[in-house]
Amino acid sequence: MTTTNLPSGPSAAPIRSSRRGLVPPGRLALRRYVRNPAAVAGAVVLLVMVLAVVFGPMLSPYSPDVGELITARSAPSAAHWLGTDAIGRDQLARVFAGGRVSLTVGFLAALLAVVVGTLVGTLSGWFGGVADAVISRIIDILLSVPPVLVIIVFAGILGPSVPMLIIVFAALLWPQSARIARGVVLSLREQEFVQAARVLGSRTAYIVVRHLIPGVLPAVVVAATILVADAVLSEAAVSFLGAGVQPPQASWGNMLNDSKSITVLSSMPWLWLPPGIAIFATVLSTMAIGDGVRDAIDTRRNA
Repeated sequence: MTTTNLPSGPSAAPIRSSRRGLVPPGRLALRRYVRNPAAVAGAVVLLVMVLAVVFGPMLSPYSPDVGELITARSAPSAAHWLGTDAIGRDQLARVFAGGRVSLTVGFLAALLAVVVGTLVGTLSGWFGGVADAVISRIIDILLSVPPVLVIIVFAGILGPSVPMLIIVFAALLWPQSARIARGVVLSLREQEFVQAARVLGSRTAYIVVRHLIPGVLPAVVVAATILVADAVLSEAAVSFLGAGVQPPQASWGNMLNDSKSITVLSSMPWLWLPPGIAIFATVLSTMAIGDGVRDAIDTRRNA
């Protein structure tokens, strides 16, 4: 007698057929993504920005932290493509260096928040009861706390630094992915394949890793793009207020702070336009990527 092993979890999604045979769900999702012009454009823009901030400082002949007063406040030219600031520092070099800091904070904070939030939300939804009630109240409290105010407090106590920004942002952002993971798990744990695993005596760790987390990941990946945008915006805000990255180290936020005077805003736009455009492009591209991923993995939108 021949036994056929059927897919048992959310990772084994239905596979559609094509003229060339069966197509894995992941490949179908990729095809849907690349058919979305806005999502593809967002991915290209973000990739270009990441490559620029990683390799740009290595290729620039100027230091982002040291300048020459003789070239202070120079307009864009062949020597300084984006001009110089009030103490002669090359703006292009500072945009690259500031982007490295801002994107590092954004990506690492979002990664930590997603890992912690996914684990906590999955366990909360799986076990339920008192543990779920307590975690849900903690999530509600943290979601009501403004990240900028908390950063200002910690900056006053511990001193502003990049590691502090990453840790505090992650600690404040994980509830968003936790709430999403919890909602998905509350639905998954009632599914037949999960109930069958429990009846067969599968351990909790196996069910969580094999069935629940694969089901949670698609929704959490979409949330991760939003967390990156949140972290980049929050870092820019606290650095603009002076509680984040400190001079002479550059970040997009403190570059905007350096150019906040009326004189600079009106007569030297090269000091504030590049970091402002960089923040705008980063946030817009990550949101476009998130929308594209959501549409690609949502089978109801592609039925």
